[in-house]
Amino acid sequence: MDSPRSSELNPRARGWLKYMWRRATTPDDWSEDGEPHAWWDRYSSEPVMDFARFDLSESSYGIAIMADQTPAWREVYSRILDELVSRHTTYWAAIDWLTQFGPDPRRDSYPQEWIDMYIPAHLVGQYDTPGWVANGVEPWGLQADPIGAEGNLFFKGWLNLLMSLHAYVSGSDKWCGQFEVAGVDRTRFEWTQPRIAEHLAEQWSRHPAGLHCENTKVWPYCLSAAGLGLQLYDHLYGHDTHAVYQDWLERTRGDYFGIDKQERLRWVTLFYDPVVEHNQTVGPSGGFAVSLYSIPQAPEWAEFLYHAAASQMRWNDRSAKVRATPDPRFIALGLVLAKEFGDDITRDRLSAYAEEHFEPRFFAGDDSEFGWWFNFGEDWPRGQISALMIMAEIGGPGAWSKLFSAPNMAKFNEPTVEGVDFPTLGICRARNLPDGVLQVSTYASDPGRQGEPTRFRITGIDDTSVVRVRCDGADYPAWRALDGRSIQIEATVDTHHFEILSAGSAKGRALETGRPANSSSDRLLGGASMIAQPSLVTRTSATTSGILLPGGSGCPCCG
Repeated sequence: MDSPRSSELNPRARGWLKYMWRRATTPDDWSEDGEPHAWWDRYSSEPVMDFARFDLSESSYGIAIMADQTPAWREVYSRILDELVSRHTTYWAAIDWLTQFGPDPRRDSYPQEWIDMYIPAHLVGQYDTPGWVANGVEPWGLQADPIGAEGNLFFKGWLNLLMSLHAYVSGSDKWCGQFEVAGVDRTRFEWTQPRIAEHLAEQWSRHPAGLHCENTKVWPYCLSAAGLGLQLYDHLYGHDTHAVYQDWLERTRGDYFGIDKQERLRWVTLFYDPVVEHNQTVGPSGGFAVSLYSIPQAPEWAEFLYHAAASQMRWNDRSAKVRATPDPRFIALGLVLAKEFGDDITRDRLSAYAEEHFEPRFFAGDDSEFGWWFNFGEDWPRGQISALMIMAEIGGPGAWSKLFSAPNMAKFNEPTVEGVDFPTLGICRARNLPDGVLQVSTYASDPGRQGEPTRFRITGIDDTSVVRVRCDGADYPAWRALDGRSIQIEATVDTHHFEILSAGSAKGRALETGRPANSSSDRLLGGASMIAQPSLVTRTSATTSGILLPGGSGCPCCG
């Protein structure tokens, strides 16, 4: 049976990937003088999440899981993630920090649902809703740099997570070099990812209750996401920044999560305000968002939060009608977590609900793109929530967690598919088997160009003089060696299954000798191809696509 990492991308995943490619590679202007394209979601979950940067970060999760499913083909995912990171350094990504100064002038006119959810009862009309960052309030004063600020965790924490996912998928340490982040009044500030990670760890160590998102508010949700970015950063570069998350969770678990004597979860902290010493709480269902980011960091704790939340909603009760909330984000989170934990009852019930109520459909004229519209009557799939929904469509139980807790670093030393003419030709399977066979399955991502000639390369082969290529079960002659380590395959834009066999592969020897490929003399000694290497610190050569690989001296700033 296929593992979650290597199973084939299904049609919905392929459609979402093509749509993400179009969004990411279509130029738009996120500067002070422009505006993001309307398909970037700055509309969901008002007043807290209605910023386009959350579409950037949440869209990265499904892309990274897809890249783990096709570990021998990463170039398209790498480009998408790089484009997401680039946008996350702009004015529009930090627009709340750069424009929301002092107390919110709307304090006395908030909708009642905001008051009920977010405002301390004794401070109605005198307190800012979450989502208003209040840059400039005391004791911090105006801070022009959205990363250097004492608060604004929900900008820099997710930026570090997004950069870590880009590095993990691509192998590139591009964001270890200097880049500029937009600041107040058109200022610019230079940062590198290592400086961001160290800055987060240093600030966190000075604030044991946790860093602020909006000024005065500490969110376990945001802190859990920030911790996840530090965890992957440490895996990639061999650092120890993630210890601050473990210390924080151990110190604050009893303060931010209400557990009774029977070990039942009664409430979850939405945010804590140390200035007014107020803990804003919600019921156990508030644990869904925290659980998503906690799974790789504290798996038993994350599962406890998930089951408490699902039980409160009665989503795991077949006799109960599926209970929905006005914001579809919570169904999406529940669906992702049910898949992650292997809770088939909840997953099946929520999936059926989503099929009926979330308006999934293929689109783009030729029906080659896919998303969810949620009956909002908009021109584009709603980005943030669709990005969560696609996570439930790809991989299997544990696929999300393994990105962080057991990252596949061996892929950088294995044969890799490159030069694919995407989005004309798509790759739905690309994996190196333990016996040395590279499997590559293609499809027509652009149906209008089906049957046209195309080509792609296989790089990182040990010795091209002994390679054999098969297509759809038969020997395939339409390929040539480019050099001693790479070949080029001529193909058509269509559904095909290729196998690239080296002389050392069991299947390759079986084809030569007629002996069964699984005979005892052909079994691979030594074990798995998923060998976790400690870091990407050492790198030497760059591939033709510019991705730095393990094996030498790379950018010293990440080492």
